[in-house]
Parts: sequence; C-alpha cells; structure tokens
Amino acid sequence: MATRKPQTPPPSTVHPLFRWAPYLVLLISAGLYLPTIGFDYTQDDAIVITDNMYTTEGIKGIPGSLGKDTFYGFFKQEGKANLVAGGRYRPLSLVLFAVERSIFGPKPWAGHLFNGLWYALACLMVYLLLQNWLKAFFCKNTGDKAQWIALAAALLFAFHPVHTEVVANIKGRDEILSLLGGLTAAWCLSKAVQQEKLGILPYVLAGAALFLGLMSKETALPMVVLIPLGLYTFLRVSPGKAAAASIPLWIGATAFLAIRFSVLGFGLGEPSLELMNNPFLKLQGNTWVAFTTGEKWSTIFYSLGKYLQLLVWPHPLTHDYYPRQIDLTPWSHPQVLLSLLAHVGLLGYAIWSLPKRSLLGFCIWWYLGTLFLVSNLLFPVGVHVAERFLFAPSLGFALALGYGLSKLNRNAGWGLLLLFLLGYAGKTLSRSQVWKDNYTLFTTDIKTSPNSAKLRNAVGGELTTQAGKMEDINRRQALAKEAIGHLEEAVRLHPTYKNAYLLLGNAYIYLDQYDKSIEYYQRALQLDPEFADARNNLGIAYREAGRFAGEKQGNLALALDYLQKAVQYQQPADVETLRLLGVAYGMQGNAAQAIEWFTKAVQTAPQNAAALFDLGTAYYNAGDPATGARYHEEARKIDPNVGSGSGR
Repeated sequence: MATRKPQTPPPSTVHPLFRWAPYLVLLISAGLYLPTIGFDYTQDDAIVITDNMYTTEGIKGIPGSLGKDTFYGFFKQEGKANLVAGGRYRPLSLVLFAVERSIFGPKPWAGHLFNGLWYALACLMVYLLLQNWLKAFFCKNTGDKAQWIALAAALLFAFHPVHTEVVANIKGRDEILSLLGGLTAAWCLSKAVQQEKLGILPYVLAGAALFLGLMSKETALPMVVLIPLGLYTFLRVSPGKAAAASIPLWIGATAFLAIRFSVLGFGLGEPSLELMNNPFLKLQGNTWVAFTTGEKWSTIFYSLGKYLQLLVWPHPLTHDYYPRQIDLTPWSHPQVLLSLLAHVGLLGYAIWSLPKRSLLGFCIWWYLGTLFLVSNLLFPVGVHVAERFLFAPSLGFALALGYGLSKLNRNAGWGLLLLFLLGYAGKTLSRSQVWKDNYTLFTTDIKTSPNSAKLRNAVGGELTTQAGKMEDINRRQALAKEAIGHLEEAVRLHPTYKNAYLLLGNAYIYLDQYDKSIEYYQRALQLDPEFADARNNLGIAYREAGRFAGEKQGNLALALDYLQKAVQYQQPADVETLRLLGVAYGMQGNAAQAIEWFTKAVQTAPQNAAALFDLGTAYYNAGDPATGARYHEEARKIDPNVGSGSGR
C-alpha cells in the first residue's frame, strides 16, 4: 500500500499590509486630528466643561454629574436642564472631563488630545469587529477580501469629514464613547459565540461595555437589536441563538434605563414652546404653535434626505442647522419626495434581504437603526439636523462603500479607495481648522447657515464679546455694529428670541446708544420677566446712560433719573451706581443727598477708594472738613493716587 505524502498547507493569501492594518488604523485616525490639540474650547464645551459646576470641581464633582441631568451643572437650577423633551443623562463623558480637570487643570489641549485618542480606539474597534464579522461571512475562502473590506471601511469611517464636529468639539466625546461601547459589546459577543470555551466572561464584558456606552449617550440603545442582527448576518447563527446571546445587552440597557429614570423620572415631558429647543413650531400672530402632523413629517423627511446627502457628499459642512436654516418644508418640495422614496426603498430592501443575511441589508439596518433615536420620528430632539448625529450611522455607509469597492478589480478598487481617502482627508483637515475657537467657528459657518437664528445670535454674541475687549473705540464700535446686523437678523427669524434682544442691548451700550440698549433689555424682560441677565444688564444700561448724561451732556436731571432707575434693577445695588448718584447730587449742590449716596456706596464696598474719597469731598462741601479729611485719609491708604488732580 503506497504511503500518502504529507499535505503541505497552502501559502497564506493574506497581503502583508493587513498584518499591520490595526496599527495603521490606530495611528492614522489619531494623527488626523492631532492639529486640534492647540484649539480652544468651543460651542457646547461650555455646557459640559468650562461652565459646568460639577466638571469644574474636578473629581469632587463626579457625584453631582451622576445624580443630575447632564445640563443641570450648566443651568444650575431645576427645570432648565430639561428644556429638551426627555432630558439628557450622559454622565460618563462628564466624569472623564472632571478627571482631566483634576489632573491637567482647565486646559483645552488635554480634552482635544483625549478626544483624538478615544476616536482612534473607536476606529480600531471598527476594524477589529468588521474583520471578525467579514472573515466569518466570507468563510475564510476568499483570500484577503474580508481583510480588504474591513480595512477600507475602517479608513473610510475614520476619514469621513462629517465626523469633525464630534472629534474637534470636545463635547463630542459622548458620541465617541457611545459608539465605542456598542462596538466593544459586539466584538465581545462575537468572540463568545465563536469560542464557547471562553465561558461567561465575554458576555459580562459585552453587557458592561454597552452599559458604559449608554452612560455616555442614549443613542447606543439600538445596539440591543443591531448587535444580534450582526451575529445573525455575519456569523450566520440562528435567530434564537442571536437573541439568547444578546441577553447581556438587555441587562446592561435595563440597568442604564433604571438609573436614568431614577434621576430624570419617567416620560418625555411636554415639547418645549421655545423655537431653539423645539424646531417644529411656527408663529401664528404672536403665538407659537406646533406644526401640523403633515408639516412635521414632511420636514422630517427633508432632514433625513439631508443626512443622506451629507454621507454621500459631505459639503458644505456646518455645525448649525437650527431654524430657520431648515424651515417648514411641504410634501410638494422635490427633496422631500426624493427623500421619502429613498428611505422607502432602503427600508424595503432591508426587509426583503433580511432572510438572505445580506451585507448591504445589514448596512441599511445599521444606518437607519442608529439614526432612529435622533431622527425626530419618535420625539423631538431639539434640532432638525446635526452632523454629529451621523457619527454612528456613517459606519453603515462606510461598510457599504468598502464592500462596493471590493467588487471592482484590485487596481480600480485601490485607486478609488485612495481617491476617497485623499478627498476625505483634505476636507477633514480643512474643516477641523474651523473649530479653532468660537469666533472662527461662528463667523465661518454663518456663510453656510445664514438663516439660522441660533447662529446669527452666536455670531452677534461673539462679536459683542470681542468689542468689549477692544481699547480702540473705532474698532469697538465697528464690531458692535457688525454684531447688531447679525442680531437684528436673529430676531427677524425668531421674533421672540429673548437672548438675541439681550445681546442687542449689550451691543448698543458699546455705541453709547443707551436708549436703544434699554429698549432691547426691556423687550427681553417682556418675553421673560424672570430673565436675570436682562434685568441686571438693564441696570447697567441705566447706570451708563446716567453717567453719559451727566459727564457728556451736562444734564444732571436726566442723569439722576437714569441712575435712580438703575438702582431699581440692581440687586444688590452696584457701588458705581451709588457713587454716581452721590456725584450728581453733589454737582447739584445737594450735599446732604450726596453724603447719603456716598455713604451707601461705602457700605456696599468698604474698600472702594473712589467712594471713600468722594464721601470725604461731600463732607468738605457740607462744611465738615474734619470728617472729610478722615475719609480722604482712609481712601489714600487704599489707593495713594485716588483723587489726584481733582480739587475738593
């Protein structure tokens, strides 16, 4: 009997490139956003980092972040945190921000650095999960096809320009961690199904990973369905086995929901009647009313079409799609009809292909499933469109595109992939530069979103802030006038926008047009009588109007009228207002009233040298030089130069 020759294993058909693929994905995705390390805090970073009372406390503030709505630490009062339906409970990113604050202090570079690192980890997990799934899907009999698609999809995902808002804005870490938690859970469950000898540990890790993803952002919730669908599609397990494997996901999700409901309560609450928190409102007369059902759904489908466009053609990009950048859009609009047809077609194909375990069908389910919670279909999320909402859904697009490119011959596939990556990289690098600081972000994006009341308001506010820093009066007034143009457009778009009226009041102060400033503060207070900033600034406007009337116009009666009104709006009284009242009465020759107001000023601020000196002068004028000298001496102990050049 002839002996059989030992079989020689066939040589590996895996290209050497793929051995380095995980490191390539990790390094490239981290390096892509390396330039952002030098950027400032921007946009919503104030809500969760710089102006959040829990985050700014560092580690000591962590219990507060865990026990309150995510926005509570910014608004600092009950009710305001729940401005958007359902509230927000996303403590994990706040916990990380607090830890960074304790270690590095208020340094934006640390936040940007860690955003880049977390993003790189998410992209790596995209590659590892897809590699695992695709190897099983193609039964390891197609050479490096599975590796190629996994690498192509991971790089397309990493380079996609629509991600710049998530990575370049530190606040976007909630999106990164949410997706990372879901992907990690999927990878752990895949390993558990493929290697039963691993026991219960990967199941526990999967549940924990999804729980942490949900603690970052609620949008990871669809993973409890999408992950078992992935096991069914790629690993070809039975529906029953996929459902059983997903039990840890349901446990993790249930634990999260129990905590969330204990903190925020049950229910979504009533939709807001403020346009900036509920875009499905229209003004009828002087009253905001909700869109009709038809108007709401047609506008939603217009927005869904915008998401598809941004995936396929990510230009132009903007951080702001608030009303009226996207306005009420009727069913007759061509883009609404095209969007409706596209989504019916996508959903129809996904349903039809479900029994076939189709890769493209799964891509569609992933895209629609991860977008669903932020689509406004279930409840209003506060904005029509946000590019950050495409972060997780874009993975479905990247996988579908990578799979499509793999259908071409090798050279054509590589060539088109490189063209996509070069185009994406160029757009991502240029777009990320816009996030350098608020001024750059707002003044750039207003060119793309000119009809957004929110962005007009933001540009006006930033220009007003810049005006306040200018010592050159001409430059200050030029910036104030530019701000007014944007703010007037904001109130044209949104006639009851109280914050825009507040900022208009601020801008007119820099133009010395105090009556206009007072008018706009009063408009803001008419909209919200409890608007503390408007009340305080109205007091300042009356004070500066009084100073201007007395010092520039020589009209003491008008100055006193303004200053008396200023006192009514200032709680507690402002020392400078009290001092100016004393000056005005002194100039009238009313020494007794001057002494009364200067005394109030000193009582309010005992270490205010100017108030002490003026009180001394008032006593001199009242015929009491001894008391006058005593107060002058006290004033000069605080400031030796006070009163220099002025007579008694």
